[in-house]
Amino acid sequence: MASTKNQKSDILSMTDEEIISTFAVSEKDTGSPEVQVALFTKRIQNLIEHLKKNKKDLHSRRGLLQMIGKRRRMLEYLKRKDEARYKKIIDAVGLKR
Repeated sequence: MASTKNQKSDILSMTDEEIISTFAVSEKDTGSPEVQVALFTKRIQNLIEHLKKNKKDLHSRRGLLQMIGKRRRMLEYLKRKDEARYKKIIDAVGLKR
């Protein structure tokens, strides 16, 4: 469980370019499901931190729920297409599934 926390904090400290280069399937890849899931995870974590400080920000909460839904659909797509890649990204990002 401690490794999951460290992986999430690793993603938070990375820039978008570092995330893209880390999770890219090929050299010029920026839109593969793995990259998108990692970027969504970073944005979700940032919004969670924002909402801890700003409890009444309901507009951002709605955006957070939409992002979580997009990430969930992307993961379902990846699981349907290639379960090995799905398991790899789940472990790399530190999600519970």
